[in-house]
Amino acid sequence: MYVERFLEKKIKKYLKDREIIAIVGARQCGKTTLMKEIFSGLKHAEFISFEDRDILDLFSNHLKEFIEKYAKDVKYLFIDEFQYAKEGGKQLKYLYDSFGIKIIISGSSSSDLTVQSIKHLVGRILVFALYPFSFEEFLKYNDKKIYQIYEKREISETSIKMINRYYEDYLIYGGYPRVVLEKDYEKKKEVLRNIYNTYLLKEIKEILQITEDQKINGIVKALALQLGSLINFNEISSMTLTDHNRLRKYIEILKKTFVGIEVKPFFRNKRKELVKIPKFYFLDNGFRNVAINNFQEIKNRTDLGALNENFVASELTKRGFELKYWRTKVGAEVDFVFEEGGEIVPIEVKSHLKSSKLTRSFRNFVQEYKPEQGFILSLDYTDKIKLGKSVVYYNPLFTVGKIGGG
Repeated sequence: MYVERFLEKKIKKYLKDREIIAIVGARQCGKTTLMKEIFSGLKHAEFISFEDRDILDLFSNHLKEFIEKYAKDVKYLFIDEFQYAKEGGKQLKYLYDSFGIKIIISGSSSSDLTVQSIKHLVGRILVFALYPFSFEEFLKYNDKKIYQIYEKREISETSIKMINRYYEDYLIYGGYPRVVLEKDYEKKKEVLRNIYNTYLLKEIKEILQITEDQKINGIVKALALQLGSLINFNEISSMTLTDHNRLRKYIEILKKTFVGIEVKPFFRNKRKELVKIPKFYFLDNGFRNVAINNFQEIKNRTDLGALNENFVASELTKRGFELKYWRTKVGAEVDFVFEEGGEIVPIEVKSHLKSSKLTRSFRNFVQEYKPEQGFILSLDYTDKIKLGKSVVYYNPLFTVGKIGGG
């Protein structure tokens, strides 16, 4: 079944524009389904996939035959799994420059599309990232009435409890569409294992042609255990027998294949604040949990704080924010900082909170940078206080999708 994605409306706005549309994202996050949904509403459209090696061979080696068969007399050409066309940018440029058709492509690895294709298509392509379901999309699919309550600015204590039941499920199993659609929890785990193994075998070995998939597997597990902490490069290098340069290269691959996010430090005062080591978060909690094979319920987790932090990092990244963290050389820290419209927004993540007392670190940040607003996110505590001219909001974690304009 098709579940409406928020990205669909955004892409449809550009269907009449000249530029090629590229939809990039992790494997099994719904790119093919989204493309087919858009395709189904169009006339004079052709849909093909480069998983069909015959079609790929025509495109790569016999472009005139490809055009005759698939691009002639159509207004829209959809090409799924474009990452298999290693030198596809040149052919796309020719199609774009020579024919008046709208081209929509998808790819599971941003590295392939950016390095191999987009370098040929400057000024000719618009790139959109599709991620696993955001919590908003997840909630809207699972319970439209609860979603309508979530949409309201004022949420009652009872509603917070109701929404948190969904939040806890999302925190453990994440938002991959196939996982969300599956109701049986054992099957959810199996689907996640399949997604994880397929990533290592197809994305890493087949597409990126990296034979050390087991080494990357070890790195993913090590990063999953260090979730929310400064990356301990020495520890991971020792655990996986990987030198520092190669380790950094593999972390870059995890970012470009939509597995993770690297969060770097925010600083204005180099003398007091500059800490160079980044943190690493996963774009999907379910992917992280399957990496360490931990699907325990929230009440039994020892890593609840890290899971909540990962959720916030993932949700804000899906909305296009560039996240940083703040840390001074003496150890004061704020979990996330981003800038929007010239304004700095600090966010602190807590699991359980019972009062509006600010941590010394958060207070110091607000007093230093004087943001218009800051946020303390926890499971169920709500309040609002003023600190100087700044307003600090205490909101449930699941409301992170409502912070900023995105």
